[in-house]
Amino acid sequence: MRPLRIGLAQLNPTVGDLDGNFEKMVAALERARDQAVDVLAFPEMVITGYPPEDLLLKPSFIERAIQRTRDLLPHTRGMTVAVGTVDRGVDLYDAAAVLHDGQWGGTYRKHYLPNYGVFDENRYFAAGAQNAVFARGRALIGVSICEDIWFPGGPVEEQVIRGGAEVIINLSASPYHAGKAQARRRMLCTRAADNLVVVCYANLVGGQDEIVFDGASLIVNEQGQVLAEGRMFEEDLVVADLDLDDVFNARLHDPRLRKGRVLDGGEAMPRVELPMTGVTAAAEAASAQVAGGGASAAPGRPALEQRPAPPPRDLVPEIYEALVLGTRDYMRKNGFETAVLGLSGGVDSALTACLAADAVGAQHLVGVSMPSGYTSSASREDAESLARALGIRFYSIPVRDVFEACLRALQPAFSGRPEDITEENLQARIRGNYLMALSNKFGWLVLTTGNKSEASVGYATLYGDMAGGFAVLKDVYKTMVYRLARHRNERGAAIPERTLTRPPTAELKPDQTDQDTLPPYEVLDPILKLYVEEDRSAAEIVEMGYDEATVRRVVRMVDVAEYKRRQSPPGIKISPRAFGKDRRLPITNRWRG
Repeated sequence: MRPLRIGLAQLNPTVGDLDGNFEKMVAALERARDQAVDVLAFPEMVITGYPPEDLLLKPSFIERAIQRTRDLLPHTRGMTVAVGTVDRGVDLYDAAAVLHDGQWGGTYRKHYLPNYGVFDENRYFAAGAQNAVFARGRALIGVSICEDIWFPGGPVEEQVIRGGAEVIINLSASPYHAGKAQARRRMLCTRAADNLVVVCYANLVGGQDEIVFDGASLIVNEQGQVLAEGRMFEEDLVVADLDLDDVFNARLHDPRLRKGRVLDGGEAMPRVELPMTGVTAAAEAASAQVAGGGASAAPGRPALEQRPAPPPRDLVPEIYEALVLGTRDYMRKNGFETAVLGLSGGVDSALTACLAADAVGAQHLVGVSMPSGYTSSASREDAESLARALGIRFYSIPVRDVFEACLRALQPAFSGRPEDITEENLQARIRGNYLMALSNKFGWLVLTTGNKSEASVGYATLYGDMAGGFAVLKDVYKTMVYRLARHRNERGAAIPERTLTRPPTAELKPDQTDQDTLPPYEVLDPILKLYVEEDRSAAEIVEMGYDEATVRRVVRMVDVAEYKRRQSPPGIKISPRAFGKDRRLPITNRWRG
C-alpha cells in the first residue's frame, strides 16, 4: 500500500488582512498536524484574501504577501503544504507555493485567468506557462488553481498524462451562486474519473463585499466517488486517507492514459523532488505502519474520526444560508457591530430583518417603523410584531409631520402642479434621512431592503429606500423573497402571516399596491431573468409566449433604471448574474433590445 493522508483547510480569510490570514493558516496547520496530515492544501490566494482587486497594484502589498508566505515555512515541518498566494517574476502571478518540511519546494502559476462575471484577473496577472509535478516520496502530485480544473485538457490533464500525477490538488476561490456547488461537484467527479486521478479541491469560504464563497471542498477518488466533503458556508478541515496503489491499479486496467502518453510523444513533464528526510520520512513510515497494521501500530498517527457527509441542501435553504453568511461577514469584516433597517410591515424588510438577526444576533439589530399618513394599521402592527418575535430593538419614528413641513416649504415652488410621484418619493427620502441619522449618531450599518425585481425596473427611490450601506436582497427576486420568508418561518415563525398574504405595497399614496405600476411578480420575474441574466432580446422573450406590451414595458423600465443601480449599495450575489460587476452596461445608452 502507498498511503497518503491529505487535508484541505477551508478558511475564511479577509482581504488585505495579511497578518490575520497568516494566523488563521498557522492555526489550521497545527490542527492538521494533530491529525498527522501528510499534505495540506489551502485555498486560492488565502494569504491575501480574494479578490484583492487593486491592492495588487501596490508593490508594498505584493511584497508583504510574499513575505507572509515565506513566514509559513517553519510551520510546515513534517508536512507538504500548498498555499494560495501571489508570485512576482517579470510580471505578477496568481500562484500556489508548495512548502515542504520547512523549505520552499516550488511554485505553480495559474494558467487560465477568468475574465468574466465578477472575475477581472487579466487586469492584474500574467498567465503561467510552465507545468510540473511534485514527487513526495512515491506520491506524484499535481498542483493547479481554480479555473485550471474547470475545463477538460489543459494543465491538469497534462500533469496526469505527461507527469503521471496520481493526486491533483486544486486551490480555489469559487464564488457562490444558487446551485453552483452541485454543478462543481459533478465537474470534479468527472475530472477525477476521466483522468483516473484523486482530485483534492480546497475552496474558500466566507463573504467578501458582494461575493460569497461557499466552501464545500471535496476529495474525490479516481473512480469519481466523493471520499470527504467540507461543510458549506463555514470553515472546516477536510481530511481523508488515500491509497495511491488504487490509482496505479485502476490505470493498469484502463489504457486511455497510456495511449495519451504515446500520442504526446512520451515526453516526461519536469518533476520537482520533495526530499523525504527527517520528520517527513518518519511521518511516511508511520503512515505505512498504520496502513499495514492499524492505528495501534503507530500511536502518533491517530485514526480519522468518521463524520457523516454534509446533508444535501434544498435550493431555498442554501440561498438563505448564503445571505446570512454574506451579511455576517460584511458587518464583521468592516467593523460594524450593529445594523439598522426600516421595518415597513412588508415582506422585504421582514426577511431582511430575519437574515440580519440570524447573521449577527438580535441584540445587534435595530428596526425602525416610520409611518406616514398612508401607512395602514396592519403595516404598523406587523412591523412591531416582527420586532417582538425576533427580539430586536424597535423604534417608531413617524414621518408625517416632517413630510407636511416639507410640503409647506415646497408649496411656493410647486404651486399650480398636481401631486404625483414627487410627493411619494419625498416620504421615502425622509425615511432615508432618519436611518442615516441613526447610522451617523451610533455607527450603525443601514441595511436597505429592496429586492432584485425592484432594482431591475427602478421601483425604488434614489436617496430614499435605496439609501444605506448594504443591500441584503439586491440579487433576490420578489418571488424568491416569499419562498425565503416561508422557509424562515418554518424554523420559527417570526414574520406575520398577514405580511405574506396581503398584496405588496409601498404605501406612499391611498390604496396603493405594487401592481398599480408593475406586472404581477409571477409574470415580471421570469421576464427579468430572461432579459437581465440571459440577455434575451425583447423579441425572443415575446416568442416564448409572454405578452408583447408587457415585455416591451419591462425592458424599457430596466434600461432606463441603470443610473439608479449604479448608485445603489453593494449586495450579496446569489444568482449567476447579479447587478454590479457581473453586469456592466452604460448609463448613456440608446440601444433598446
